Amino acid sequence: MRLMPDDWPDLALIHGWGLGSAVWQPLLEPLARSCRPHPVELPGYGRAADDSADLAACAESLLATLPTPVTLCGWSLGGLLALRAALLAPQQVSGLILIGTTPCFVQRPDWPAAQPATLLAGFADSVGKRPAETLQRFVALLCQGDSQARTLTRTLLAQLRNDPLPALPALQRGLEWLRDSDLRPLLPGIRCRSLLLHGDSDALNPLAAAGWLARALPDSHLEVFPATGHAPFLADPARCSQLLSQFCHATRAH
Repeated sequence: MRLMPDDWPDLALIHGWGLGSAVWQPLLEPLARSCRPHPVELPGYGRAADDSADLAACAESLLATLPTPVTLCGWSLGGLLALRAALLAPQQVSGLILIGTTPCFVQRPDWPAAQPATLLAGFADSVGKRPAETLQRFVALLCQGDSQARTLTRTLLAQLRNDPLPALPALQRGLEWLRDSDLRPLLPGIRCRSLLLHGDSDALNPLAAAGWLARALPDSHLEVFPATGHAPFLADPARCSQLLSQFCHATRAH
């Protein structure tokens, strides 16, 4: 039986650090043919008012704006929020899609597949003094290693120029979340199905972190994108939108 639009699954799209919900634009039209996409604007981005909530409180506020059931799709920092939300509301979150996501962004003694703390410290110092230039540098870093790096960089730099600059406290708070969050001990509490999409050349969150996450999450599947950096959904939007739609419909029928 073919589902009518009223019965299509709901899919929330949670952007990462530095770039607002417009980053999902290439996926919205193909997704809208079989799902109900909900691009989320995090506090301090776009026209969304900023607040000082921590990661868990932000995840809780986000859930209050979304339908039940819903599949959460988070990119990078948005993936951390999606994981936190799934832990908070297992009855609401029917599935998780994690793109370029790691449960722990910063290296720990038992966690080498991550970034040195000095990288975030450098960004935190720079963003307070020159936020626009810092975001441009971040765009270049997230596109690094991608076979389409130059094209993707131009596209994302154009988005930075067209969108209002995120609120400085929101940028600083996001870096603090990345610095302080280690969700590895909490993952056994997640019960929903998960789909992980990761570029094999991701310069920010190594593929090894996604492999660990796929093994730690129950009922999970990892899709690797060859010659792709931190934004596989921009490098190959057709494949990504197809995978997202298939996962949402399979989750609904699960």
